[in-house]
Amino acid sequence: MGQNAVLFVCTTCRAGQTSVEGQSVPGALLALALSAANADGAVEVRPTECLSACTNGCSIALTRPGSWTYVYGRLSDADVPEILAGASAYAQSADGIVPWRERPIIFRKQSIARIPPLEL
Repeated sequence: MGQNAVLFVCTTCRAGQTSVEGQSVPGALLALALSAANADGAVEVRPTECLSACTNGCSIALTRPGSWTYVYGRLSDADVPEILAGASAYAQSADGIVPWRERPIIFRKQSIARIPPLEL
């Protein structure tokens, strides 16, 4: 377990801010911070364009084959340690379902969607 877990990070999320020419938007900053902090490589951090969770930006999606997929929002680069801890627990789970009490608080309270695996 653990391989093939992917953490998609929306790089176009503005998190309610007006974009300023020449400045990175909050989603792009979150993607950079997650990539830089992902030293153990428990998951693959994959920057992507719009996750269509704009009213909940910054957003991420955590997925892997044969497992539940989760979408989380209202995140920032201050949440990087919790995001990576939650992603690591997800990667080590059998089916993507991490026991409630083992999830970081942001994963408990800032979930946007949970999507079943195609193989159910």
